[in-house]
Formats: sequence, structure tokens, C-alpha cells
Amino acid sequence: MKRGTVLYMVSSVEVHHSQTLKGVLDMCVLASVMRKPNYGYALMQELNQRGLAVPNEGSIYLVLKRLETNGRIEGRLEASESGPARRVYRATEAGRDVLAAWTADWLAVRAGVDAVLDTP
Repeated sequence: MKRGTVLYMVSSVEVHHSQTLKGVLDMCVLASVMRKPNYGYALMQELNQRGLAVPNEGSIYLVLKRLETNGRIEGRLEASESGPARRVYRATEAGRDVLAAWTADWLAVRAGVDAVLDTP
């Protein structure tokens, strides 16, 4: 295999990961905020610790803004013991409903993908 081909394959895997992450990041951020109200940087750390590999903090803030604009979460400034006030996000009732639907959809998609990948 040529060196250029290997580089293309690595790049292709990175692009695929990025696209897959885009498809599930809203759901994962919403689920995380539902478990525990939190702020952007801490959300990114939590998702990374759980193995989601969020590439940068900016992507989390875009998701938070989108979820807030769509009424799925709400954010408010809260005092911080270690610096300036932080915007802490909480799930709304609409967010809880949407997460239930997204979770059901994800489980169906995952079952289908698992079935295809497990088939010889």
C-alpha cells in the first residue's frame, strides 16, 4: 500500500468519526445535562471521559446554543467558586421528551447497524 493511500485512509477515518459524532452529539449533550446540570467545558470533559472523544470545546458550545434555541435546555449564569460566573445548562420538559424519542431512534438504528456488522 502506498504512503498516500495510508494517509487518505487515516483522513477518511477522521472524517467519518467527525460525521458520526455530529449525528449523536446533541443527544449525548442533552442526556448529560439531564443527568446533571452543567457548564460547557465540564460537559466536554465528561463526554471525553466517557469515551466520546469530542474534538474541541467549540463544538460543545454550538450544540448547547442549538439545544437552547430549540427549547430543549435552558441556561443561566451561576456564581463559581473558582472564577467568573458560568452558564449552567439544565434540561427542559421538552428536552426530556425529545431525548426519549432520540434514544428510541438511536437504539433502533444501533440494532440495525449491529445486525449488519455482525452478518457474515
